[in-house]
Amino acid sequence: MSVNPSQNLQTSAGKGSTSKLPRHVAFIMDGNGRWATARGLARTEGHRKGLEALRRTIRHAGRIGIEVVTIYSFSSENWNRPKTEVSFLMGLLRRFVQRDLSELHEANVRIRIIGGRSDLEPGILALLAEAEDLTKNNTGLTLVVAFNYGARAEMARAAQNLARKVLAGELSPEAISEEAMSGELDTSGLPDPDLIIRTSGEMRLSNFLLWQAAYSEFYFCDEHWPDFDEAAFDKAISCFGNRERRYGGLDAKAI
Repeated sequence: MSVNPSQNLQTSAGKGSTSKLPRHVAFIMDGNGRWATARGLARTEGHRKGLEALRRTIRHAGRIGIEVVTIYSFSSENWNRPKTEVSFLMGLLRRFVQRDLSELHEANVRIRIIGGRSDLEPGILALLAEAEDLTKNNTGLTLVVAFNYGARAEMARAAQNLARKVLAGELSPEAISEEAMSGELDTSGLPDPDLIIRTSGEMRLSNFLLWQAAYSEFYFCDEHWPDFDEAAFDKAISCFGNRERRYGGLDAKAI
């Protein structure tokens, strides 16, 4: 699963035209439950199929040369779901580590976990540490897993860290800049997402990467996450490639 940042993608959606690749694509993987309900299945079956879609997505991202993929795997608000569903999702996490970790490691994928860890049970913490430790020296695609993650809580932790440095005399208040804030976030050292994809027709961020998404492009599609495949991914990349990113400025052609 090698990564070539300069590689371009020939998309079927673009009928052979080249689209500029984003370095970093983030996914809000929505619609597992709705996919299952529409088929008269238990919500857990939707999550199982969603894991298959995740495997497809990671493999395809590696093939086409994307550097970083971030997935919103479990939000800090998801603990409020029914206990049976939460228990099933934790079981999926365990099976993902047991089954997929070795394959990701062999494919040179580096795994990084973001989100709060102070209130997680030791067994879950051990799984997350295992995934990060095994792959920390890999140099291919970086897979960022947002687990027990909420963007507001992330920013609050970052502000607390900066406040501690000010109290300790290590930092002056005037030195608290955007760069200093970014350096205290869970995503420190990673590029901000160029493209955020949300499936299942919803059009909101749901407390995901609020700081990092300041200049991200958004792509919303109607497919439920279990139906998201390589063709849907290529379509999103093609759409991204046709957009002009001005970061608050003007297109040179317009000046």
